[in-house]
Amino acid sequence: MGESGDADGSAAELWEEVAALQAKIRDLEDAIRSRPGDGADEGGGSAAQGAVARGRMPGTVQTVKDDSVIVDINPHQRVTQPTDDVSARLEPGVQVAVTDSGGIADVFDDAAVDASVRAMEVSDSPDVTYDDVGGLEDELSVVEEVVQFPLTRPELFDEVGVDPPSGVLLSGPTGTGKTLLGKAVANHSDATFLRLSGSEIISKWVGESANRVRQLFELADVRSPSVIFIDEIDALAGERSATDSPGESEVQRATNQLLSEMDGFMERRDVQVMAATNRPNVLDPAVTRPGRFDRTVEVGVPDRDARRDIFEIHTRSMTVADDVRHAELAAATASATGAEIKGACTQAGINAIRDGRTTVRHADFEAAIEELGL
Repeated sequence: MGESGDADGSAAELWEEVAALQAKIRDLEDAIRSRPGDGADEGGGSAAQGAVARGRMPGTVQTVKDDSVIVDINPHQRVTQPTDDVSARLEPGVQVAVTDSGGIADVFDDAAVDASVRAMEVSDSPDVTYDDVGGLEDELSVVEEVVQFPLTRPELFDEVGVDPPSGVLLSGPTGTGKTLLGKAVANHSDATFLRLSGSEIISKWVGESANRVRQLFELADVRSPSVIFIDEIDALAGERSATDSPGESEVQRATNQLLSEMDGFMERRDVQVMAATNRPNVLDPAVTRPGRFDRTVEVGVPDRDARRDIFEIHTRSMTVADDVRHAELAAATASATGAEIKGACTQAGINAIRDGRTTVRHADFEAAIEELGL
């Protein structure tokens, strides 16, 4: 009995310490919120982030049954009984703010979608065509088969009796045209193009990164047919490991959510997933396994012929003199990427303007190449 009493006393003391620490945390949060301009839901932050700052947890309603509701608070679920003033607004998929005691304090409407997801690049039909993609004919052919055909000609896969690939991973150095490939395919598929960087998905708020991934796929479903393009996916889906770091744990929650969403969209042919990285070696093996990203396309530095094509593409809309020789420019930029060649063309135009001319000469391009160190 003595030992049991001591244990109960120790437990009570621990709970008192926990309560004291929670009180200190609330005091610190109140002090932070009282500072001008430090409100968590100011400056474009999401309503869910504001809920966290007020001592509440963001969650998503999973099931509504009779007078009880199951709320998913990543990575756990909680059963709660909502009050009459919010129960009428609850349905599966709705975002809510949950208090420490388990009550639903607020219900977020569609405008509460995370600010970073709202700010993603959304284009109903990008104006990039295959003619704007230079030197990537082989890569474009693969992406066309994997992404465009399931969106525009799904009957071909039915007739052959195979499932279309579920995703394509573009790997290569920065500036080689990976995003351009995605936009061109979306254009020719008459699909909405959704682009978001992997680093933009990661949040400092617990559970928000996974929520952003979920919202990204929900928006793609609403705007289907669509192409999701995740740039810098290595920032989102790096190899997972056992860690006690809150930051790493948040990244891993987002990775798990990405895997879950991709598995859920495998049967959807009107939503295609593309991703790009210049560090394929750090990706989690679960991301690159067949069934998620079925194809990996290497997008490398363009060769001499490809560089000539890129120069021709970027000078189409420029007023150039007859002495401009694209083949010589391509030979002078041996290690340049497509983005660097575009920069050289822009700089050549600036050189002409600097000299008071509206026609760009070959010498302007040579000077631009030297200035940019290509």
